[in-house]
Amino acid sequence: MSPRRKKERICGCPFTGKGFKPTGIPMTQLEKIVLLRDELETLKLCDMDGFTQEEAGIKMGVSRGTVQRILSSARKKVAQAISECKAILLEDTSRQ
Repeated sequence: MSPRRKKERICGCPFTGKGFKPTGIPMTQLEKIVLLRDELETLKLCDMDGFTQEEAGIKMGVSRGTVQRILSSARKKVAQAISECKAILLEDTSRQ
């Protein structure tokens, strides 16, 4: 039995730019953490725009539980990148 297909997520966050890194360290010397487009969207909706997880789920076309899992993953990645001086690379989920 094959795994269930990932539900298409509605992401309105413009996906420009390739990533962020600590200043003064060349990208070639940094470990990289990939932040997916749906992770960026949940961070924006919940942490910047102030939506509840349920409201974010409605906007993205997924359940509140899915938003909670995505948000937890995104926050962990961003915290790790900042605290451990790693680069954050933004990647579109449609390439997955």
